[in-house]
Amino acid sequence: MQLQVNNLCKNFKENMAVNHVSFTLEKGIYGLLGANGAGKTTLMRMLCTLVTPTSGTVQYDDEDIQDMDERYRRIIGYLPQEFGYYPGFSAEDYLLYIAALKGLKPIIARKRVNELLDIVSLTKVRRKKIKTFSGGMKRRLGIAQAVLNDPDILILDEPTSGLDPKERIRFRSLISHIAKERIILLSTHIVSDLESIAKEILIMKDGSIIAQGDMKKLLSKVSGKTWCCLSDSKEAEELRSTYLFSNEKICGEKVELRIISETKPSPSAIQTEPTLEDLFIYYFGEVNEIANFEI
Repeated sequence: MQLQVNNLCKNFKENMAVNHVSFTLEKGIYGLLGANGAGKTTLMRMLCTLVTPTSGTVQYDDEDIQDMDERYRRIIGYLPQEFGYYPGFSAEDYLLYIAALKGLKPIIARKRVNELLDIVSLTKVRRKKIKTFSGGMKRRLGIAQAVLNDPDILILDEPTSGLDPKERIRFRSLISHIAKERIILLSTHIVSDLESIAKEILIMKDGSIIAQGDMKKLLSKVSGKTWCCLSDSKEAEELRSTYLFSNEKICGEKVELRIISETKPSPSAIQTEPTLEDLFIYYFGEVNEIANFEI
């Protein structure tokens, strides 16, 4: 089982949203990490055949997905950032409706819906209207509709956007549970969603994949470049204006800054082990700017 992306490009007039992207995915969970506007959604929509590439190809087991047409759509599940639902439908009725659209036989659909409602912990509210659901419940329902057809490939675009930490933990557990025997590509700008579950991470910036690999390989990029500095307010202000920093904490009269720098940023700086958040700031942060990430 392989999904092969070959020199994929997408132009919107003068804007190159996806710029000569190539990679291969096999069974497992992959993270697509990037700041907002990096091109992640456009790339994922091309993988789902919702957007036609300007050039390049996407192949599933050496067959072009455009040629596969309906056969490809039967083996793919997709959760967009905002998925469509009918607020007056119950969770159960909505999933049965989507199952009918996907061509599942009624007996199979009923069994599958029951299984998925249990997996996403919505069995107790199966007959409640979706308009009464919290954001986390709606995202779990979205995941259920994406996997109704037991897809070989699951594409999830910013699935935890707007969720609280408890709901994000529940989501990661759910994705790990359904990850067997399928390719899962998860797009996010929230780095904590990827640290514990992703087999590999692809980092996308300005339409291009600028780095790819497992955590150990990627973190080697910032090995020896992360520092912990405990400073007074005046020195902290100078450090903020000079260096990239991924965290700041007030410690009594002192300020603790986590800094990414090729060289030791201050005499008192102590070198520390890098995290995925440090890597994100290394690629996407700017001095004097609060980057789009969560701590």
